[in-house]
Amino acid sequence: MLKNLKQFIFSLEMKKKKREERNISLPGSNDLFVGLDGILWRKRHRVFSFISAVSCCLLLLLFAFSVLTPPPTATDHFLFHHISAVRKTQAVESIFDKAFEVPASGGNLGRDLWSSSQSKFYYGCTADRKTHPNRYLMIATSGGLNQQRTGIIDAVVVAYILNATLVIPKLDKHSYWKDTSDFAEIFNVDLFISSLERDVEIIKELPRNGGEAWVPHMRVPRKCNSECYQTRVLPVLNTKHVVELTKFDYRLSNRLETDLQKLRCRVNYHALRFTDPILEMGKILVERMRMKAKHFIALHLRFEPDMLAFSGCYYGGGEEEREELGAIRMRWETLPVSNPEKMRRHGRCPLTPKEIGLMLRALGFGSDVHIYVASGEVYGGEKTLAPLKALFPNFHSKETIATKEELAPFSAFASRMAALDYIVCDESDVFVTNNNGNMARILAGRRRYFGHKPTIRPNAKKLYKLFSDRNNTTWDEFASKVRTYQIGFMGEPKEVKPGKGEFHENPDSCICEAKDLKSSQDQDRNNGVGVSDEQEQQSLEEGPDWTDTDYLDNNAVLTKRGQPEEEEFFLD
Repeated sequence: MLKNLKQFIFSLEMKKKKREERNISLPGSNDLFVGLDGILWRKRHRVFSFISAVSCCLLLLLFAFSVLTPPPTATDHFLFHHISAVRKTQAVESIFDKAFEVPASGGNLGRDLWSSSQSKFYYGCTADRKTHPNRYLMIATSGGLNQQRTGIIDAVVVAYILNATLVIPKLDKHSYWKDTSDFAEIFNVDLFISSLERDVEIIKELPRNGGEAWVPHMRVPRKCNSECYQTRVLPVLNTKHVVELTKFDYRLSNRLETDLQKLRCRVNYHALRFTDPILEMGKILVERMRMKAKHFIALHLRFEPDMLAFSGCYYGGGEEEREELGAIRMRWETLPVSNPEKMRRHGRCPLTPKEIGLMLRALGFGSDVHIYVASGEVYGGEKTLAPLKALFPNFHSKETIATKEELAPFSAFASRMAALDYIVCDESDVFVTNNNGNMARILAGRRRYFGHKPTIRPNAKKLYKLFSDRNNTTWDEFASKVRTYQIGFMGEPKEVKPGKGEFHENPDSCICEAKDLKSSQDQDRNNGVGVSDEQEQQSLEEGPDWTDTDYLDNNAVLTKRGQPEEEEFFLD
């Protein structure tokens, strides 16, 4: 319509000009032009006023929205922290100081808690087999299940070194646990013999030639190497044709030729298998843990009275604790007077259940994680366990996931019960040790050999200082330091250099590397995964020490003069 008016006015103006040029006047034309111009101006004014009003309204709405509504990210941030704060206020507050507030969540560490990034690049490998049957070697083991296991493994290697026929080792029935089990009641004896028949001839009993033969007994020094056995034992074996090595635990050097180390691995990881009843019950326990959670932690708590007494550590229980543990400690007459503060400062004391729980939370494991605890009688009972259970309420043991009837065939035998814990710990996604005893070392090595499943060992020396001062720091600072201190103690490949540490814990001669390893190592190094200097310093470096000690008496029994050996009951 406006366009038509413009055209009409334009045509009038043109006609007016032509008439003026011709001096012809058109009556009323000027008045008409002025009237139409006014109409057009009023219409324009109304349109512009309407547009301005609408624009102002829109601007006012936008301004009000921006002032009254916070940005979306700020809202999410506020809600996240609000919800987290509510969740943190749980039963844990009744146990820990509010100044040191432990979160229920383990947080997001940017890495998989349940596996090692380099595990796929390593796999177990053992030596080619040989046949060396000759003479008769008998072995009497010592200690608990896993200490005896090391003796059995080394017995096969010693028989190989001496070209001797090995008689099935005798298990210790007289030490702390008083377990009457024979070899065949714990281990599959037929598999043990057949698996090693190309390395060493193994028989169940010593042949009887015309009655009971006198068997000379010997005790060799610890860490005795191949030359030691050939010098000290072989002459007796050549003369008598049979010899029994007593108290046989850690009597073979940690450092041996590669073929002998690989024979150790073949015995430990392939020939030594539990009996079917033990394996079947162990499988049931593992399946029940898997029904509860996709992943679970197995914790070897090792907080029994005998362990604490042997360590000489003090945990704040006053005179009652000192008297109780002191009485147990008197069983070992050769132990020196303990200095608890020094022992703890040097990282020689097991962490308390509460400290283990705090370490695991700092490493990223939340309160929803399921924990299987492999342990005997915990010193202090439920009172000692309460802080750990508050942090990890999904708390299990073989006694809680199996019935008394199911455990009855095993419960009267300490070694068979320990074998069940061994199986569950081996099958766990993460294994946590609380001391560097036999079970911890044996399982750490086995988990390295079979795919480098994570094994966490507390860096007790560094964590001691941190736990002592935890109420003077924030949770975030505490957790950050725990993660830093635990680098090199998480069961990653190459945490311990080859040749260092106890071989059963670090069977480096039996770990082979994949070809495409280097690129992954570089990536993990950038992510802070690797070996710490602290781990390097704390590795046990064993060297031969038999050469500077006289070990012979008139009865051909090798014992160390003037210094009786301590029995390592506390080492499982």
